[in-house]
Amino acid sequence: MTPPDVGTSKPPMRVVSGIQPTGDLHLGNLLGAILRWVRMQDEAECLFFLADLHALTVDVDPITLRANVRQMAAALIASGIDPAKSTLFAQSAVPAHPELAWILMCTARMGWLNRMTQFKDKSGKNRESSSVGLFTYPVLQAADVLVYRATHVPVGEDQKQHIELARDIAIKFNNDFDTKLFVAPEPFIGGGTAARVMSLRDGSTKMSKSDPSEQSRINLTDSDDAIAQKIRKAKTDPEPLPDDPALLDGRPEAKNLVGLLGALLDESVGQVLARFSGQGFGAFKPALADAVIATVSPIRARLEDLRRDEPTIDAFLARGADRARDLAAPTLAAVYSAVGLSH
Repeated sequence: MTPPDVGTSKPPMRVVSGIQPTGDLHLGNLLGAILRWVRMQDEAECLFFLADLHALTVDVDPITLRANVRQMAAALIASGIDPAKSTLFAQSAVPAHPELAWILMCTARMGWLNRMTQFKDKSGKNRESSSVGLFTYPVLQAADVLVYRATHVPVGEDQKQHIELARDIAIKFNNDFDTKLFVAPEPFIGGGTAARVMSLRDGSTKMSKSDPSEQSRINLTDSDDAIAQKIRKAKTDPEPLPDDPALLDGRPEAKNLVGLLGALLDESVGQVLARFSGQGFGAFKPALADAVIATVSPIRARLEDLRRDEPTIDAFLARGADRARDLAAPTLAAVYSAVGLSH
């Protein structure tokens, strides 16, 4: 029986996004993506996945990877992702992702992948010894989105190339096989503004778990005392805060901390400066520490409870995987039919 052309009806607004399970989340993850995901749940149908297949592009310890999937799921739920509202699952639990990725690799062009800047950044001088997966993972990213016929994908500045690649692959596949099967996804601008949180030790680099200094980031598992200490020791400059946001240009650490407080309090940089202009960081940092603690403390408490209840996390992920497999199956069946394969 030939599967129906799932592209014949206009899909509902559906948002798909994933995050690699690399251990504990930090404040940059929370303000840069996760809280935006939380707000998206009330604006669209959302699927959020733990990208454990993408984690295999570099050396990984199997036991650590399994643990990180569960830990990341707990952190997302603690931060506000509601499994009753959204579909939350592990990528590897839905075989349609890698199955579709192989077919799309036969659609994508080498020239397209050669232009992807993230491979150059991640491989560095070790290009020849990098895994093939590290080179082709943008095609798996495209499959992650296209298999659910996602209409929108939330992306940051560093991911715009990936959404363009997914669009190129979708359009080429449709043209090659004379179908309207795939939706060319659009960047999603809903969910409010995501904050770009920089390192507490270097205002020119993003807050990252890969930074060897624990003082560079605030983890969602940090105690209130640890948060206060990290904020107190955060790098600054000796100048007082200005009254004009433009005067923060050239002061990356000051700009980062002011922007961080604004993001936490849902205020503009101008509003923050209106309260602190002319003052030094001795007055500013305690207010910032209080705001960070007020945000992180309840998340940490929920996370601790969830970590003690692994069966509940596993049940949430299993239920989400069932739902994701059901959503992906018609698309994959239609792809097999379009290219002349049996399924």
